Amino acid sequence: MSDGGGFHVASPEEIRAGKVTDVYFLRGREVLRAEGENPQVVAEVRAWALPRPWGWGVFAGLEEALCLLEEHAVEVEAIPEGSVFYAEEPVMVVTGPYLAFGILETALLGLLCQASGVASVAARCKLAADGRPVFSFGARRMHPAISPMIERAAFIGGCDGVAAVKSAELIGVEPVGTMAHALILILGEERAWLGFDKVTDKRVPRVALIDTFQDEKFGALAAARVLGKKLSAVRLDTPSSRRGNFGAILREVRWELDAAGFSNVQIFVSGGITEDSIVELNRYVDAYGVGTAISNAPVVDFALDVVELDGRPRAKRGKLSGRKHLWVCPECSNRGIAPGGSRLGHCPRCGHRVRSLHETWLVGGKRKRKVPAAVDVREYALEEIVGAPNPFHAPG
Repeated sequence: MSDGGGFHVASPEEIRAGKVTDVYFLRGREVLRAEGENPQVVAEVRAWALPRPWGWGVFAGLEEALCLLEEHAVEVEAIPEGSVFYAEEPVMVVTGPYLAFGILETALLGLLCQASGVASVAARCKLAADGRPVFSFGARRMHPAISPMIERAAFIGGCDGVAAVKSAELIGVEPVGTMAHALILILGEERAWLGFDKVTDKRVPRVALIDTFQDEKFGALAAARVLGKKLSAVRLDTPSSRRGNFGAILREVRWELDAAGFSNVQIFVSGGITEDSIVELNRYVDAYGVGTAISNAPVVDFALDVVELDGRPRAKRGKLSGRKHLWVCPECSNRGIAPGGSRLGHCPRCGHRVRSLHETWLVGGKRKRKVPAAVDVREYALEEIVGAPNPFHAPG
């Protein structure tokens, strides 16, 4: 493996060549070649369970997975990127000679497991925020080589914007950010606020960081008086050692701003924000910057399992053998899996004709459909999430 120009990363060429693989796949390939065996197999990607307390996840990483598998002699069917999925559902099906893709299993799962975990937590944060904007601020918590992937998955899952410049460039949106504590420390609060307003593009909202030196409610009032009607919001990134009851601090800030005639100034919070704290703080907060909770999301524990060998159902213990349909009822949203050899029929709940959730993406290693842009995947994901059970709202 190359040294990545001094960084400890694999190159795209090394990933595609199967060099980022568990060694037993290479040894298995040697054995199969020596034995003259290269059967036609059907392999499914699915997770037997999801991280608790998730009831569902958001599928991400498909674009990179197709990039990995194209030009190999395989057919790939998968649910669209941004789809909501549940435990035990086959989200991707790979068909072809085993030796055409076997050594790519490690990389394939890595692409799907991490991206889907990030997208799923982003979706949960977006639901918890109940309509308020949520921005991805977690690039600094991950290796910089993968931060664009992390923030793309966060955006797909529902984040309204991302902070890192390269990530935004990949997605095709403008990066989102306010000001750093370093700027305040160097210039002082008032000079930094005024300097930001003087220099920064007028299209960028004026959001003043207010917690560097003084109590937040006094900092909020000071920023509002300095910037006047130009001030869009104040941002609190209060350290945990100074937070105490963060909700109470935010209540004071909101009260003092309103009492002083600055009810138009919004409150933006960041720093240690999670889906649970979002629910607690919604009463006072207008927008969130979420970092570690999203970028360090639990991975979805996908596995790639051979379920069919030369046309015959065959799977390891604990797995369901044979190719499968993943179907949904357009009428009542009921969904399930059925043997692939059977025809798609009618919904057992309402009797409506069901449809397959799988779409064909590669045939013979060649693209059969265009991968949507990230902004379109996000819109699709938001529609999917709205139709899924909301973990933050009581049923009924």
